[in-house]
Amino acid sequence: MITIIPEAPENVAAFNASGEVTKEDFENLVFPVVKEKVEHFHELNYLLYLDTDIDNFTVGAWFEDALLGLKNLTNWNRAAIVTDQKGIQNFTDIFSVLMPGEFKSFPKENLYNALYWCKNGNEVEV
Repeated sequence: MITIIPEAPENVAAFNASGEVTKEDFENLVFPVVKEKVEHFHELNYLLYLDTDIDNFTVGAWFEDALLGLKNLTNWNRAAIVTDQKGIQNFTDIFSVLMPGEFKSFPKENLYNALYWCKNGNEVEV
């Protein structure tokens, strides 16, 4: 299931993925929120907090996630994937070379730093 992260900055489409994630999660929640953000801000700042194993994404969810990327290809500005799964962190960092905009992975303990980075491109100074 995907839910909105309510404390996200206004210019960030931020979602929490937990349990099983389906294509309906993308169709009913992610796509409408992303569309609204792109229409309002003319760019996409996106955050996905993975509170589930990547194996819990159905095939339809993977297709919809890929479709999200293609539909908004020219609008990507910043995207953060928040997870403690090393494989996903590595994939995100490699993927950033192939996509327009900036993509970055953050460990779960740095959710608020990831939200701040999505909002303005800087990390919180420690």
